[in-house]
Amino acid sequence: MLKLIKEGEVYCPDYIGKKDILITGNKIGYIDDNITIPKNFVDIEVIDAKGKKVVPGFIDSHVHIIGGGGEGGFKTRTPEIQLTDIITGGVTTVIGVLGTDGTTRTMANLLAKARALEEEGISTYVHTGSYQVPVRTVTGSIQDDIILIDKIIGVGEIALSDHRSSQPNVDDIAKLTAEARVGGILSGKSGVVNIHVGSGDRTIDCLEEIVKNTEIPINQFLPTHMIRNERLFNKGIEFAKKGGVIDFTTSTSDSGETGCSKYLKKVLDKGVSIDNITFSSDGQGSLPKFDKEGNFIGLGVGKVTSLYNEVKKGLVDGDVTLEDGLKVITANPARILKLRNKGYIRENNDGDIVILDKDLNIDTVIAMGKIMIRNKEIVEKGIFEK
Repeated sequence: MLKLIKEGEVYCPDYIGKKDILITGNKIGYIDDNITIPKNFVDIEVIDAKGKKVVPGFIDSHVHIIGGGGEGGFKTRTPEIQLTDIITGGVTTVIGVLGTDGTTRTMANLLAKARALEEEGISTYVHTGSYQVPVRTVTGSIQDDIILIDKIIGVGEIALSDHRSSQPNVDDIAKLTAEARVGGILSGKSGVVNIHVGSGDRTIDCLEEIVKNTEIPINQFLPTHMIRNERLFNKGIEFAKKGGVIDFTTSTSDSGETGCSKYLKKVLDKGVSIDNITFSSDGQGSLPKFDKEGNFIGLGVGKVTSLYNEVKKGLVDGDVTLEDGLKVITANPARILKLRNKGYIRENNDGDIVILDKDLNIDTVIAMGKIMIRNKEIVEKGIFEK
């Protein structure tokens, strides 16, 4: 069945005015000022978007789709994510990661969950490995994983400057990044290395040394949790001004508050390009709290819904424009991760669309041409949610 979105204010994510969008199958087929379909020509569902904003489906580049953590013992392992946890946040594409635990949570588990979520309607990819170096892979090789396994697009999250990391040295990170880069080049994927940056004083010194002393380009890395503290944030500004990309985590910070939109305004005011910033949720990951000696003292769980909630907060507070707020969760991650049919509303791209009401609340979610949420009502649930 065709779907016709009528008279919405369209952001691609740049604003292009009031347009109609025709979705054919799982693709955006046509965008024009006034699309009309002859009566009784084909089955078509018309979606009235008048007075609403039509934007690309959101991309969450850091989600613990099979759960995460366990820093407080086995009982603190978070559960697998469910489909509605994702779509209620307007997210239509997720990148799955392992995290701290690369022993009881495996790449086989991660790949199986990615395929399950895709069967339920959400585009899903994964990174190979976890916090630890040497990286635990599927085939025994980072390069082979990226080249031979369709779902694997990069490496990570690899932990640096964190008491939970395997304490890799500069050469360790350089070698795994080189392998990821070649794997990406040969397969047409990003081969990005997703770096979990902890609270340690070394911050991203390792990455800067690699960029300075090798031929590896700065954009091969995607360091996340970059608003964990002010020292790290300031290092991130320098990194981004040199052409690197920095990622802000929307679920939490060491202070217990996210403030992503405030930090986005700060970094833009410092002259960093919006193209060098992304948001991700750390969804379904454990958010452990430690005392000064590194002892576990508490736990939270990341939410995918925080991704757009933080963007919306920035819009309401006047910290960011809608175009910039959208870019960090649509076009930017699509470009950086080389998800070529994602992140933009344009003809022949995947039919991933979110419709926002006049108050900027999520009204309708369409993933790969399929309506997941209609008029704020969930219409598609995961197999174990029905």
